[in-house]
Amino acid sequence: MKVEPSVHAYGQSTDYFLKATLVVDAENIDRHVEGGWSARQVIHHLADSEAQSYARLRRLLAEPAGSVIQGYDEAAWAQCEQLGYRELPIEHSLAVFRAVRAASLDVLRRLNERDLERYGEHSESGRYTLAMWLDIYTGHPRAHAAQLVEAVNV
Repeated sequence: MKVEPSVHAYGQSTDYFLKATLVVDAENIDRHVEGGWSARQVIHHLADSEAQSYARLRRLLAEPAGSVIQGYDEAAWAQCEQLGYRELPIEHSLAVFRAVRAASLDVLRRLNERDLERYGEHSESGRYTLAMWLDIYTGHPRAHAAQLVEAVNV
């Protein structure tokens, strides 16, 4: 895996998701397909996921190889009433998404190819390399952009 094209793709996926959110308005923000998340829930999830990714990236770079990369129960977070996935406005979550992605992109631009081999042990899935992190968090906003667009068009 080459660093520069992968980092570029990461930045593009941020823009892709933010562009998708432009279709969200007061009329469609809480629509959802049967059993799926609304645009509001997707946006709150992505902010929380990116906050996790921010910490994971830094752990992979700064801590000893094999350090624990903690998983979390996304569904439980989405169902937690206090986290407000179904009611809270999206502006702060969008700000978190933008800020965390920008800060992570700053770090990613400093990587070399050897850095992509750095790894931790994910609490749920085992060996977790920085290359895997980059692949996951490049695709994640794109997948949720599609989910968001599908939800608002119900």
